Amino acid sequence: MAKVRLLVIVSSALLAVGLAGCTAGEDEPAPLPSTPVVQLGAPGEPNRTLSPSEAAGLGTIDYVEEDVLFVRDMLHHHSQAIQMTGYVEERTTDGDIRLLAERMQVSQTDEITQLETWLQKRGEPVRDPDGDHAHDAQSMPGLLTDDELAQLEAAEGDAFDELFLASMIRHHEGAVQMVSDLYASGGGQEPEIDAFARHVEADQNIEIVRMQEMLAER
Repeated sequence: MAKVRLLVIVSSALLAVGLAGCTAGEDEPAPLPSTPVVQLGAPGEPNRTLSPSEAAGLGTIDYVEEDVLFVRDMLHHHSQAIQMTGYVEERTTDGDIRLLAERMQVSQTDEITQLETWLQKRGEPVRDPDGDHAHDAQSMPGLLTDDELAQLEAAEGDAFDELFLASMIRHHEGAVQMVSDLYASGGGQEPEIDAFARHVEADQNIEIVRMQEMLAER
């Protein structure tokens, strides 16, 4: 950032002139970023180096309706994951699955708070005010049906372990698909949503690999 140097002179008249010059300089536009800024591409797409004017306008990108729908859907998706992990304590003694479920509960509870705060800061209702955006296994990838949830809740021991891992892998894959769908719809450009979506994609993919390994061991 350019610095304005004020030469202090004994003469009060010259000092006044110097201050006036300093004030005028404050009206000059801020320089465009000189360091290259790389924008990460959507899943499957290459990264892109932004022009100085594009980089300067990054902070002004606003959210769109697709972002709002994504946030509300992800809230519902995360809520079901927490419901699923809530079955673990009473239905298995497997230490690895207990640790995995605990991590999921903590991370997804934190993300639910983050998503609700995002909506509230933008004056958007946490729940769809129109009530016509249905949440079911057909409309949202990876979501378990009521019957599948009941089957998971009724299982115990090794049967529960295998069913939990298989169901949660599918659930996580659905969340990753939701991120891909967000970018495909033209959403995900607002910086905070973009950062959250990429975090979900990376974190869920890591857990998918881990759960696939755990399931293979059984």
